[in-house]
Amino acid sequence: MAKEEPTSTLKDLQELQKRLSLLLESFKNNSKVVAFMKSPVGQYLDRHPFLALTLLVFIAVSAVPVGFFLLLVVFTSLAALVGVILLEGLVISVGGLSLLCVLCGLGFVSVALSGTIMVSYMVVSSLISFWFSPRLLIQQNPSADCQLAMKAADFEGLYQE
Repeated sequence: MAKEEPTSTLKDLQELQKRLSLLLESFKNNSKVVAFMKSPVGQYLDRHPFLALTLLVFIAVSAVPVGFFLLLVVFTSLAALVGVILLEGLVISVGGLSLLCVLCGLGFVSVALSGTIMVSYMVVSSLISFWFSPRLLIQQNPSADCQLAMKAADFEGLYQE
């Protein structure tokens, strides 16, 4: 009996190998697989087997979380159908309160921003008027006083004529 087990195991492995080769041949001869392999993506994956294996593993591993997500969507939809009025009322109430909080916050921010802009405008205009005031120009250049008086007299004479 000990000699029969290795031969039966060998025969089983050969049969399994034949079945797998037939399965692979059926995949390769499938019209959709042939069309995909003729596409640019199929040719690229055929030239890059590591990337193809990585993509296959990613798809296989991500099937479980995607399945759980779809299950959650179905259960949520059923719960929404059962309690649609309560759920809608809750969502509208929470959404309305959230909108109220956001609008109050935006109102506070706009008031603070307007105040900051207004104070900045007043400070900048005061500084500009202080820096470029005629008193400072006269104090810096006393001989310009006569020139300013002459120019003012010329303008008054032109204005009166």
